[in-house]
Amino acid sequence: MTSKMPPSDKPATLQLNQFFPYRLSQLNASVSEVIAQLYSGRFDLTPHAWRVVATLGENEQLAATEIAQLTSLEKMQVSRAISSLKATGLIMQEVDRKDRRFSRLRLSDDGRKVYQQIVPLVTAREGYLLSVLSDEEKTLLYALIDRIANQAETLKKLG
Repeated sequence: MTSKMPPSDKPATLQLNQFFPYRLSQLNASVSEVIAQLYSGRFDLTPHAWRVVATLGENEQLAATEIAQLTSLEKMQVSRAISSLKATGLIMQEVDRKDRRFSRLRLSDDGRKVYQQIVPLVTAREGYLLSVLSDEEKTLLYALIDRIANQAETLKKLG
C-alpha cells in the first residue's frame, strides 16, 4: 500500500538565487575572478599559487602544512603551487634546523618583489569593490562574516 500526498502538499523547493550558500559561492567566484585578473596575466600565478605567495608574504617562513591550514587549501593544491613557485624561483625551501624531517618555505627575493608589486593592485581592487559600502557597513559586513564563520565551525564540530 502506497500513501499519496494530498494535492495541496507541495514538495519542498529551493530557490537557488535566494539560497545563502549559493549566493556566497557566486560572490566568491565573481570577486575571485576580478582579483585573479591582476595576478594571473601579468604575473602568471594561479589562484592557489597567489594564496601561497600572499601567505608567505605575511609570514617569514612556514611549513607546507601551515600554509594549507592558513589558506584553507588541500595539501595537494598547496604541493602543486609550491612546486610551480619553486620552479619559477619565487619561493625557496630549506630544511628545518630544529627538525630535519620538515622543511620551511619562504619567498625568494624575486618572490618578495612580485608580492610587493601585487599587493597594491589587489588592495586597490578590494577598495573599489568595497567602495559601495560605508565604513559602518564594512564593519558590519566583517562582523557578520565572522559570526557566520563561527556558526559554520560549530556545525563542523557537531558533525
